[in-house]
Amino acid sequence: MRTHHPHPHPHSHVVIAGAGPVGLWLAAELRLGGARVTVLEARSEPSPHSKALTVHPRTLEVLALRGAVEPFLAEGLRIPDGHFGALDQRLDFSVLDTPYPFTLALPQVRTEALLEERARAAGADIRRGHRLTGLAEHAAGVRVDAVGPEGAYVVEAAYVVGCDGTRSTVRAAADIAFPGTDATVWGWLGDVVLDRPPVRPVFSASTPRGGVMCVRLPEGVHRFVGNVPEGQRPDWPGEFTFDELRATVLRVVGDDFGMRDPRWLSRFGNATRQAATYRKGRVLLAGDAAHMHFPAGGVGLNVGVQDATNLGWKLAAVLRGAAPDALLDTYHSERHPVGAELLTSTRAQTALMTAYSGEGRALREVLGAAVAAVPAFSRRLADGLSGLGVAYATAYTDAYETGDGDGGHPLTGRRAPNLRLGPDVRLFDLLHEGRPVLLDFAGHADGPSADVIVHQGPPDGDRHDWDGVGSALIRPDGHVGWARDAARPGCAAGEAA
Repeated sequence: MRTHHPHPHPHSHVVIAGAGPVGLWLAAELRLGGARVTVLEARSEPSPHSKALTVHPRTLEVLALRGAVEPFLAEGLRIPDGHFGALDQRLDFSVLDTPYPFTLALPQVRTEALLEERARAAGADIRRGHRLTGLAEHAAGVRVDAVGPEGAYVVEAAYVVGCDGTRSTVRAAADIAFPGTDATVWGWLGDVVLDRPPVRPVFSASTPRGGVMCVRLPEGVHRFVGNVPEGQRPDWPGEFTFDELRATVLRVVGDDFGMRDPRWLSRFGNATRQAATYRKGRVLLAGDAAHMHFPAGGVGLNVGVQDATNLGWKLAAVLRGAAPDALLDTYHSERHPVGAELLTSTRAQTALMTAYSGEGRALREVLGAAVAAVPAFSRRLADGLSGLGVAYATAYTDAYETGDGDGGHPLTGRRAPNLRLGPDVRLFDLLHEGRPVLLDFAGHADGPSADVIVHQGPPDGDRHDWDGVGSALIRPDGHVGWARDAARPGCAAGEAA
């Protein structure tokens, strides 16, 4: 028997499929912007296993934009470097232009728990054990078919967002193509207890026999990840066993570190795909539903959360009537290229991680030497991995409309730093409400929209790249919508509202 489940008013209602990190963060972002949110998660309980371990600097900035970063910093292990393709020469993150110049090692289980706590506190309706089974778009919204513990039911929503992973039901139901390539390489992971753990929190080794990385986790557990030449095959190698893990680590490293008590063993491939579009009418995709790849560099969760940060404020603005529906088209135009670059990067890293031939070893040696000897090269790779290098081509003529605007200014589209705006005021603090911030350094703002937070007065810092800026609109996701030099008069009411 089908029942009609109680639901919020459909005109401001968003259904999110998937309560992983991306879906949970998006739910909180939408609630912050005034939308009503229902999250459907097929699993009755959160997974006890952590696919992802790494929170990158830009994701920490995103959390800081909403005043949510401190619990993550309190629990995570700060690592001042990262790696590209498991090269022996690590990338120095301490030189990055961010308040968080490190990667944060934090199991996904804890990341999800913290994000779920935030989403629930914001008022999101999170339904575990409820699965989206289909959808049908119509003129006024989307009909969502779902099934839960009490049976099948229907929810009406204005939009549906698929955050439901690489096998996305939402993507399939919306008939969005997912082109790419199948797996040709298989990696593995194992969470175990070690009697003789490595001294360093991150240990790695790459030899002609294979590549192994070991990362310290909480509660006395260590994770091994790696791949071996025998894993370069198109067919599934079979379930990964503890005996295979121990024998592989011993063969590659020469020591099994006294491993015992396996907690989780898994195998994964390098199938690489990207959704043809991130938006199709009232259906949108984010995270693994939009892009899948080999987990090189630990960037997947981070790019997904950053997808949600780009989408959340736009979708909320459309729902409350502060922006036209066309604003959602910029979600695809801005984030699809980021996803494409992610796939290119992970493919390149996969090639390096599986470079077992003599020529491949030579390539690793040459690139590793460049990382060590050329700081600008290392910095470029670190900017890419960290997410700090992302900039958007779209200019904003006001808080939400897109257009040519002042797109020629070098700051437009770049992420804004955490500018010091006074003795006790930082830019990130002003973005906690998820609204645009107009920085009026020259004192020319005149009656902006209630949807825009205005800060007047000159910056109180030494950011030379901001010298001469008279005004700038900072988007809710922390990117510069537009910027104007002080020599040019500031914005009037119609330009800021």
